[in-house]
Amino acid sequence: MFRNYTCGELRQEHIGKNVTLAGWVQRTRKMGGMTFVDLRDRYGITQLVFNQEVNAELCEKSNKLGREFVIQIKGLVSERSSKNKNIPTGDIEIIVDELNVLNSSEVPPFTIEENTDGGDDIRMQYRYLDLRRSNVRANLELRHKMAIEIRKYLDEQHFMEVETPILINSTPEGARDFVVPSRMSPGEFYALPQSPQLFKQLLMVSGFDRYFQIAKCFRDEDLRADRQPEFTQIDCEMTFVEQEDVINIFENMTKHLFKFVKGIEFNDAFPRMTWEDAMNTYGSDKPDIRFGMPFVELKDLTLGANFSVFDSADYVGGICAEGCANYTRKQIDQLTDFVKRPQIGAKGLIWIRVEENGSLKSSIDKFYTPEQVKAMADKCQAKPGDLVLVLCGERRKTQKQLCELRLEMGTRLGFRDKNVYAPLWVIDFPLFEWDDETQRFYAMHHPFTMPNPEDVPMLDTDPGKVRAWAYDMVINGVELGGGSIRIHDGKLQQKMFSLLGLSQEEAQRKFGYLLNAFKYGAPPHGGLAFGLDRMVSMFAGLDSIRDCIAFPKNNSGRDVMIDAPSKIDDSQLDELNLKIDIKEKK
Repeated sequence: MFRNYTCGELRQEHIGKNVTLAGWVQRTRKMGGMTFVDLRDRYGITQLVFNQEVNAELCEKSNKLGREFVIQIKGLVSERSSKNKNIPTGDIEIIVDELNVLNSSEVPPFTIEENTDGGDDIRMQYRYLDLRRSNVRANLELRHKMAIEIRKYLDEQHFMEVETPILINSTPEGARDFVVPSRMSPGEFYALPQSPQLFKQLLMVSGFDRYFQIAKCFRDEDLRADRQPEFTQIDCEMTFVEQEDVINIFENMTKHLFKFVKGIEFNDAFPRMTWEDAMNTYGSDKPDIRFGMPFVELKDLTLGANFSVFDSADYVGGICAEGCANYTRKQIDQLTDFVKRPQIGAKGLIWIRVEENGSLKSSIDKFYTPEQVKAMADKCQAKPGDLVLVLCGERRKTQKQLCELRLEMGTRLGFRDKNVYAPLWVIDFPLFEWDDETQRFYAMHHPFTMPNPEDVPMLDTDPGKVRAWAYDMVINGVELGGGSIRIHDGKLQQKMFSLLGLSQEEAQRKFGYLLNAFKYGAPPHGGLAFGLDRMVSMFAGLDSIRDCIAFPKNNSGRDVMIDAPSKIDDSQLDELNLKIDIKEKK
């Protein structure tokens, strides 16, 4: 056999045993007539000792070992004279009497250590080496344990795991689909699922009652730190439920995971916030509530001073940064440059400083009286030593800009501690959002979301004010999951399609199988999907989901290790009845 112990399990109780280990050379150290080798595998590191005086030939052989050589050794477990308290095997070492080199290695392009010298690009190119690093492997081990615990929890709640198809038809709304040409049906295409949405609804029509799936999903979107073109959802659906039932089940699952993974117990119910309150208070439908700094509307206090910046603005809002009145001009200029960045888009930043003695200074002193400036500071509940920061413009756009400024201040002030968790539910989303460019409504979540029954009459009179029976779980400013109660009535679903601009014929062509299924006794149902990648990333304290995915794509959607996407041979194109015609972007 290649080994009878791993490199992470030998302890003092094994002293005196003859053992066989196998693994990778982490590093070698030559000290006088002794050579020390750290041997690594998935489970840990064990120190090996080669003694020149005991076996000169074997010691010379060990001196030729390089990093990442794959070796097998046999030897005696001995107590270590200088113990290493930083590793579990630090009390012992192996006095080697046999060494077999199973495979040599070229010098790796970066150090295979927790604090590596490799940048993101080269680590992704050699991802199979990056995965040897203990901290990267630990993220995948955490993912594995969480997936098992999630399956265990859902099984105990009577959910059944059912796989749904990967090759489906393309549907409107949402993100762009990835499409797959069909050889057997020339000119026709499959799409990869953005979620198993329709199939899980059909499973509810089929009477499965409670379904889940840890499902691969695909969206052709621009990427960022918490987004990949392929990602994994914990996808769930239930019959005969209302919003409260779904929230309770999955709030309890989240609490269970926090206790299992982090040892943290949440005894109280997660707070809830309406979408409208979230936008008006924090400028985001996924607010970070680890700290305060809520928005305060100031428009009513800015009128009549002939200050065109405020007078022409639809919205004037401020936040109070406690204890920041001592910010220098340079620091305020840095904040101004921050909000003026193209991705944020503010035109400038107004500030009001409340000095420790209670006096006020501001960037608008020449337009407003001291009393007017004080009224603005008081409305923001600013105390001596505080700094008020103000933005203005079109309401929703400015609120999003103010949100970015608030988060930046939260980071600067140390309020966004990764070891502090502040969960909440955001509820009462709008059912629709209006797009000025296309002059039509789009579904804010998806076209199968049930409108709040109280608002159904407004579908005919004022659809923009209709609330959805939809809910998102947000933790620390990250949307970990979301869902809704679904429409189960065919007529209401057809009306929803009509409001979204789909004719009856088009709806039948794209979703006929769902509408037909609703004719045969569809039960009330609803569900939720968590982003497994995001959840693992949060519990692991990562800034990006890439390090909890075995083989991720880069920010351009490319796998630089296997060089995908890539061109295909002309013979394959002919077989698929395809011709490539790349148009230049305008």
